[in-house]
Amino acid sequence: MARCGAVMSLRFLVVVVALHALLPTATAAAALQEGFYKSSTNCTVDVEATVASVVQQYISADRGVGAGLIRLHFHDCFVKGCDGSVLLDPSPANPDPEKASPSNGGLRGLDVIQEAKRRLESACPGTVSCADILAFAARDASNVLSAGAVDYGVPSGRRDGLASAASDASQVLPPPSAQLDRLTDLFAAKGFTQDELVTLSGAHSVGRAHCASFARRIRPNVSATMDAEYGARLQRQCPADAADDTVAVDQDQATPADLDNQYYGNVLAGKVLFDSDWALVSDNATRQMVADNAADQARWAAKFIDAMRKMGALDVLTGDMQGEVRRFCNVTNSG
Repeated sequence: MARCGAVMSLRFLVVVVALHALLPTATAAAALQEGFYKSSTNCTVDVEATVASVVQQYISADRGVGAGLIRLHFHDCFVKGCDGSVLLDPSPANPDPEKASPSNGGLRGLDVIQEAKRRLESACPGTVSCADILAFAARDASNVLSAGAVDYGVPSGRRDGLASAASDASQVLPPPSAQLDRLTDLFAAKGFTQDELVTLSGAHSVGRAHCASFARRIRPNVSATMDAEYGARLQRQCPADAADDTVAVDQDQATPADLDNQYYGNVLAGKVLFDSDWALVSDNATRQMVADNAADQARWAAKFIDAMRKMGALDVLTGDMQGEVRRFCNVTNSG
C-alpha cells in the first residue's frame, strides 16, 4: 500500500507540475477581453474603429495589403506568441530580428500598423499595444476581403514583446516546401488540430507569392502534383531564371481579391503554388477536410473565425509585469 501511495503521489505531482506549466499561457489568454480599450480613461477615440478606418483606407488602394496583414498576424503569433515581435526592426542591440528571417520574406502591411499606431498615440499615448493593433488589423482585413463573411470580436489587452530573433521564426514558421507531417507537427506544437491547419490554410485564397518560392514546382518541368495547364501558365508568368525574385503571382488565380473557399477547390484541382498547399490532399483525412471546406463557404468561414480567435490568443503577454506598450511599433521603448 505504501508503494501504491507513493506512485499515486508521484502521478499527482506530475499532473500538478504539468498544469502549472500551462498556467501562464492560459491565464494570459483569459486576461484578454473584448472591448478592453472602451474602459480606458485616456483614450479620446474608438480604438478599434480607428484601426478599421486605416485598414480600409489602405485596402481601398491595394487589396493585397489585406492579405499581407493576415499573414503578418500569423507570422507574429506563431513565433513566441502574439506580441508584435515581428514588427521590430534591426537595431545595434538586436541586428537579427524576426523580420530578417527568410521565412518572413515579403512582409506587407507594416505601414498600416505604423499609421494606426501614429493615430492612436496622438489620441491616447502609451495605451494601445502594437500587438493589439495587429490583431485588430488582421480581423478587419479578413472582414473586408471576405465581404463581411469573416467577422468576429477580438479580445484585447496584449502587451508588446521585448525580444525578436530571426532564428525563432525560421524554426517554427511552415516553409512552402513543407509536407503534411511537418505541417501537422508545427501546428500541433501551437495547439492546433489538422482541421484547424486546413482551415487556416484558406488564407492562401488571397495574396501573392514570389516565383522563387515555388520555382521548383514549375521548372525544369511542371510537378506531377500540379495541373499541367496551370503549371504552363505559371511558367509564362514567371521568369526563366528561378533566382529572380522580383515577379509575384496571385496565389488564387480564380478569385484573387476575395478571401473565400475557392482555395480549397484549387487544391483539389492541383492549381496551387506550394508543396504545402498540395500536401493537404496527400492524406485521405485532410483531403476530406479540404473537400468539406470547398463545398460550404459559410461553414469554412465560421471555422476560420474560430481558428483566428484561437491564434490571436497564443502565448500573449498581459498585465503591467509583462512586456510593454511600445511608443513606436518597430522599436522597443529602450531602443
